[in-house]
Amino acid sequence: MFTAKITKKGQVTIPAKFRKKLKTNAVKIRMEKDRVIIEPHRELGGVFQQYAVKDKPIEEIMKLEREAFANAIKEKHSSDRR
Repeated sequence: MFTAKITKKGQVTIPAKFRKKLKTNAVKIRMEKDRVIIEPHRELGGVFQQYAVKDKPIEEIMKLEREAFANAIKEKHSSDRR
């Protein structure tokens, strides 16, 4: 068990080992009687839900995005030389 202080702004730090296990940077918070329940939030709303990459850590998704961006830049500049 971990004890955390609630700041004046109502913020609580979730330990890194817990955040890594959650595999998300968004959480749902709800009350059950006198308990606060924090659960991972993995749902994307709106029109973008169909494009969501599921079951991959955010670090891997960001790496894929960087690679896709780099490839797009290479393609654009190689077609400019023709």
